[in-house]
Amino acid sequence: MVLRRVSVAGRRVLHMEASPAPRTASLSPSRAADFMQCPLLYRFRVIDRLPEEPSAAATRGTVVHAVLERVFDAPAAQRSARRARSMVVQEWERLLARRPELASLFADEPAEAGATAAADATEGAGDEPAVGASPEAAARLARWLTDAEELVERWFTLEDPTRLEPAEREMWVETKLDSGLRLRGVIDRVDIAPTGEVRIVDYKTGKAPRPEYAGDALFQMTFYALVVWRLKGVLPRRLQLVYLGSGDVRHYDPVEADLLAVERKLLALWEAIREATETGDWRPRRTKLCGWCSYRSICPEFGGTPPPYPLLVQDTLPLVDAGAGPAADAAGTASGSAADTPAEPAGETAVETPAGVPAGGARQAPEGA
Repeated sequence: MVLRRVSVAGRRVLHMEASPAPRTASLSPSRAADFMQCPLLYRFRVIDRLPEEPSAAATRGTVVHAVLERVFDAPAAQRSARRARSMVVQEWERLLARRPELASLFADEPAEAGATAAADATEGAGDEPAVGASPEAAARLARWLTDAEELVERWFTLEDPTRLEPAEREMWVETKLDSGLRLRGVIDRVDIAPTGEVRIVDYKTGKAPRPEYAGDALFQMTFYALVVWRLKGVLPRRLQLVYLGSGDVRHYDPVEADLLAVERKLLALWEAIREATETGDWRPRRTKLCGWCSYRSICPEFGGTPPPYPLLVQDTLPLVDAGAGPAADAAGTASGSAADTPAEPAGETAVETPAGVPAGGARQAPEGA
């Protein structure tokens, strides 16, 4: 049996139902990076599923990635920077239709909104009330859209899409290791040369990291290379990171030993996650990235108190950074990966109702994302 929290007449109660079929442990590069950055961050996102405020930087990354994916829908001759720039507003409106709460990113602060309303009230009697955003909010949105357009346009100085025909875009990949651990994620782009060599490409909307942070991006890319290798039996020839914020393109050519090393690292990482799940010992790790964390107010490193460790640990957990499903995972890793520079905040995390534990009350390691 499984205990599950449900809502009845507005109250949160516990409901007992048949246990679901056992789920295979799984991990994505984003959640693996969370645990390596800070185990408590992993707990807040995966175990507690605490909501996070939308991020303008992460949302911009989602929009830019959508544009770069759709650029290739057009014939090669029509893939121009001007056309791509015009797609930014379209993709923003499409995203906003799915997630209306993102409009709050550019809304006025309460004090500012009050001042605007007061100013409007003092204007001529009989005027129609203001409709929509204030001029200040509209200006913030316009600047944000311009920034996104500039990132898209910069891509055309780094790669020539008229000479590219990707084999895959926003490719959902998933494979099961011999250990039983399932690896999954979304790859921005896969190119295959006429001779069969595979190149994995990832777009970053931030700047190229300093040397001390370069390992995070490489971990993400070797993660994807490992999945492709295990899934297709083909060792990717090249891993390519395109940093739109700084206009850098970085390459790495992996060898088999690199992928075996990352596989061992992931297995050790999963064992550490299992142990933390069983013991409830999710120790915070203070780094320079803490300045962009949504959970500082409840983090012991900053004088906060985490919520009690949940008695119920869900049997299924988010596999994505924003929303649900493979397409949304792309949006999350697009802008919220730990492989981005520290100036690029983390992406949003899906929030769902916790599920239960197996009969007998034993905690089981979460199916991470």
